[in-house]
Amino acid sequence: MKEGTKARLGLITAMVIFGSIGIFRRYISLPSGMIGACRGLMGALFLFAVSRLRRQRLDMQSLRPSLGKLIFSGIAMGFNWILLFEAYRFTSVATATLCYYMAPVFVILASPFLLKEKLTPGKLLCVLAAVVGVALVGGVGEGGSLTGVLLGLGAAVLYATVVLMNKTLQDVPTEDRTMLQLAAAGLVLVPYSLLAENFSGVTMDGTSIIMLLVVGAIHTGWAYWLYFGSMKALPAQTVALYSYIDPIVAILLSALILGEALTPLGIVGAVLVLGATLVSERV
Repeated sequence: MKEGTKARLGLITAMVIFGSIGIFRRYISLPSGMIGACRGLMGALFLFAVSRLRRQRLDMQSLRPSLGKLIFSGIAMGFNWILLFEAYRFTSVATATLCYYMAPVFVILASPFLLKEKLTPGKLLCVLAAVVGVALVGGVGEGGSLTGVLLGLGAAVLYATVVLMNKTLQDVPTEDRTMLQLAAAGLVLVPYSLLAENFSGVTMDGTSIIMLLVVGAIHTGWAYWLYFGSMKALPAQTVALYSYIDPIVAILLSALILGEALTPLGIVGAVLVLGATLVSERV
């Protein structure tokens, strides 16, 4: 299998996994910051265990020159999770996802300036089509609150920051990069959560524990390994456009599992998003 095809399949898989996280979060009773802390630390431990099974060690020589960027992007990732999970609390999965997925637009528009990638008219049209599609799927103006919208947009800015920074870390092995970023995200969120969040009345039943373990190992460790690994073989603009698969999955699952309605316009929007993603590879 060609490297580009493998990278695309890995990216699509990661996006499908990411798209289901809003459903899992609904069944975890912990505050958002602590979920993020557990997510980062469990994801890092999962990747560490996998690397040990494969008899791999951290490549400190490759990591050392990029240590500052890795830690900063890990911190941005952690606070991105907090804002996204809080957006899910204040508004519907559809509206929060719509706002969050302004991030690929930020990446595509910034890539000509920060990464020297050419932004073609065709690619720009695909971005606009994807934005319109997500707006239709999310149902603009329905089921949201200003607080939820602002939290979603704040998460989008941090998400775009993580993507752009990872494009500058091409010389760092994917497993090592992902492990360190997840550990940094988890560690910075522990004191934040303990100082800023209220744990009174919080109880963790069996369902919450299972959901948290799945979010840590699958939605974080494995999914981010696939996601960051795909960046090595794909342009930032392609990664950004494929990211729109995530909100489509999220909103379809919210309709099927949580009963959040998907309108005929929403179906049109889903087609627009997926069509824009496919066409973008040819323009």
